[in-house]
Amino acid sequence: MVEPTQAGFEEEEMQDKSFVEDQSILDKLKAAAAITDEALKKAVELCVPGADIYTVCQTVDAQIEEGVKSTFNNKKNKKLERGIAFPTCISVNEVMGHYSPMGDESRQLQEGDVAKIICGSHFDGYAANAAVTTVVGTGKVTGRKADAILAAYKAMQAAQRVIREAGTNTEVTEAIAKVCAEYNVNPVEGVLSHKVKKHLIDGNDVIINKETATQ
Repeated sequence: MVEPTQAGFEEEEMQDKSFVEDQSILDKLKAAAAITDEALKKAVELCVPGADIYTVCQTVDAQIEEGVKSTFNNKKNKKLERGIAFPTCISVNEVMGHYSPMGDESRQLQEGDVAKIICGSHFDGYAANAAVTTVVGTGKVTGRKADAILAAYKAMQAAQRVIREAGTNTEVTEAIAKVCAEYNVNPVEGVLSHKVKKHLIDGNDVIINKETATQ
């Protein structure tokens, strides 16, 4: 096994620094983020009772593809890599994530379904992925369903407050646990928040969603 060297750590720190300070990289990230945000809005609009999940995913992916084609489309950027950074997924109710079915495996959305939507786009390998939770239909959300949605939202806010310089991933995991305890729900095991780099959305540095004896 090859151990990381000090030089390796310094090189990675320099790459991370350029990631946030290089204006050209920021421009690519901002452009990708704008396309992803619009795609999420479209997905929410399409998630109505009776909608087919496969069809919605394909429609949103097509919007992302069209968006990246029409951005940075001058001669200078003609060969710039671009495209979908994360295929549109609509995971319903007990399905945790990554549900982007084939046409013959799909299902229709029902009134009251809790749909977790994620999608993403990239330019030059710099990805902007984003997600949103929506409830299908117009009915009022109550009970345990509301508890789970609010816990996830509040846990995200708590996590953001402790993600700071000199902070630790353990502090973030603890913040998530405290919020979930208030709502009497459980954070899902095996879910990781990854460090993002160029052409890599699941880096080795992670924040674990729920600490367990085996993780």
